Amino acid sequence: MPACPECAGAYAYEMGSLLICPECGHEWPLAAAGPGEVPEERVIKDAVGNVLADGDTVTVVKGLKVKGSPTGIKAGTKVRNIRLVDGVDGHDIDCRIEGFGQMQLKSAVVRKV
Repeated sequence: MPACPECAGAYAYEMGSLLICPECGHEWPLAAAGPGEVPEERVIKDAVGNVLADGDTVTVVKGLKVKGSPTGIKAGTKVRNIRLVDGVDGHDIDCRIEGFGQMQLKSAVVRKV
């Protein structure tokens, strides 16, 4: 990790597309990490290999259990206006599902419409 440009602290860490210095609280974009350091662009694909992008509409391809819900999410549920994120445990899609609210999904359980 590069040193903080504000205080030259050596403990900067990455959070999403930002680098953060815990010593002074300064945040800066990962793309500005330093000369010659080019962040690789992630390509997220759905269950059948189509490349996903922010704002896409997808369909859930298999039934999903949801904690606290007796029914879960049924296969064929359409999800509009997805956002691609760096989630936990492979959950790389942030979306709002009608009847469930905000949640994160894995790209392996959706298909682009």
